[in-house]
Amino acid sequence: MSRGVIFITGTSTGIGRAAAERLAKAGYDVIPGIRRPDTLPEPIKEPVTIDLADPDSIGPATQQVLDRAHGNLVAIDNNAGYSVSGPCEALSIDDWRAQFEVNLFGHLAITRALLPALLATKGRIVNIGSIGGRFASPFIAPYNASKFAVRGWTDAMRIELAPHGVNVVLIEPGSVETAIWGKGRAQADEQLSKLTPEQQERYGEQVKGALQMVEYVATHGITAEKCAAVIERAITARRPKGRYVVGTDARFQATMSMLPVSLTDRVTQATLRRMSRR
Repeated sequence: MSRGVIFITGTSTGIGRAAAERLAKAGYDVIPGIRRPDTLPEPIKEPVTIDLADPDSIGPATQQVLDRAHGNLVAIDNNAGYSVSGPCEALSIDDWRAQFEVNLFGHLAITRALLPALLATKGRIVNIGSIGGRFASPFIAPYNASKFAVRGWTDAMRIELAPHGVNVVLIEPGSVETAIWGKGRAQADEQLSKLTPEQQERYGEQVKGALQMVEYVATHGITAEKCAAVIERAITARRPKGRYVVGTDARFQATMSMLPVSLTDRVTQATLRRMSRR
């Protein structure tokens, strides 16, 4: 017998894919949300096509979820996301809007559409944030800002919905071995190619250090399956935590976020300089 229906966005790869597989094997009817048609492994159900960058796709997709759930939607996992990178000076307002459309506004729209069903079942909302929503890094300001916003939204919604039986949880992973690193590096390379000679001169060494840092963390992250295990715990625990910090580097950055800004800025700048010499 099914333990209920769960809708997960961003299930083509990475954390979303791992969470979908894990929860389906645990007995849930998982409805995966993907941007493009794809075949997913059993026992995951037929996917719903949804593109968070396209607001017009969200209404039809969430209606499909409601129709298929038959009143038994017990959780949503707002997982889809990507990263916009580059110096703030060089990023356009459209770059920022695109980042927030996917990482924040799309999930807001999904949650708003599905909230009545979750209130009826006293279900659960799991938002995949990032430790980058506590501790910002240079040259990924749009990503950091969107994840800071997700954290604020989640905290407020958790308090609003707790008296009505809906638990809201934030997952804050650090580095995870997923395709987002390759996609993010490709986007960064494209953005860097657009810099003026003056901007390249201004930010060159810092950017080199930041890219070396990305290369390092991309090969030292936790597995998507480890993050999926925490998502399952957040959904199944009788009394889930409000936030789960996942990964050693995430715990380190969570601690750094509580230190004086003057200290953390010096540490970050020194790290960039050291990485640029590698």
